[in-house]
Amino acid sequence: MGLLATLFTVLASSQGIAQESRRPVTIVVPFSPGTGPDIIARTIAENLQPKLGQPVIVDNKTGASGGIGSQMVMRATPDGHTLVVTADPPFTANVSLTKPVIYDPVKGFTPIIEAAVGTLALVVHPSVPANSIKELIAYAKSRPGEINYASPGVGTPHHLAMEFFKLTAKIDLMHVPFRDSAGAISNLIGGHISAMFLPVHVALPLAPDKVRILAVATKARAPQLPDQPTLDELGFSGFDADIRYGVLGPPGMPPAIVARYNFEISEILRSPDVTERLAKQGLRPVAETPEKYAGNIVQDLTKWSNVVSDAKLSTD
Repeated sequence: MGLLATLFTVLASSQGIAQESRRPVTIVVPFSPGTGPDIIARTIAENLQPKLGQPVIVDNKTGASGGIGSQMVMRATPDGHTLVVTADPPFTANVSLTKPVIYDPVKGFTPIIEAAVGTLALVVHPSVPANSIKELIAYAKSRPGEINYASPGVGTPHHLAMEFFKLTAKIDLMHVPFRDSAGAISNLIGGHISAMFLPVHVALPLAPDKVRILAVATKARAPQLPDQPTLDELGFSGFDADIRYGVLGPPGMPPAIVARYNFEISEILRSPDVTERLAKQGLRPVAETPEKYAGNIVQDLTKWSNVVSDAKLSTD
């Protein structure tokens, strides 16, 4: 009965998006081209267009760690013609990092689908005398504040994951923010930086000559690194710093339109070719329900707000 009700809702909504079929659906990406949200948005747009029978375009609106583009969608008409594909962090962390707060990640959007997750790996330069997390912690505690780590900037997943790890491991590392991932990675490879959290698909081609992978920052082992332990396994109970990618709309979107989008995008994400394409970018499709995604946003808001507060982080 539940399945029939869902299908009825989806079919009933089919006219809801297409009733103004001359208008394109715009998927806003609040980050640069080539990033995880951009890859997911373009994959969805390419496959969603024939399903809806109307144009679906991707519009990159960068700035304020995703805040500018997200705010645009929050203020859009909730008729299904404007969506956003974003990453968390920094989606929920921005509330604590930026002042004044420019959006509410819980009340300011309508969750449509949690699309995929990306896994980060904790890596060190080969010159660091640590072959395990235990050895890295011991090394860091013997030199408090002397060992540095890189990120593509304040509030990025790489930055927040390491601050989360620092708090959990009770160690002091010096943050060196760069303007982009390329600068951070090149300095890590060059030995100017000692440690960093990297997406698994970025870390793998660099290991073992240029970086040493010590652990992954998720509760479950990464499919690409089945023999690599998780931080949770290594004693950091509950440590989870996955990057969560999702699709949201403005607040007040009709449930029928949300159901239609969730249904269509789920089909796209579960197709073998899309799953394979995203896996090459280190992304694992999950296709969660709007309700599950909404609950995860609330949990992430608490987690990252605590990290920002306890680590005394700020974009100022």
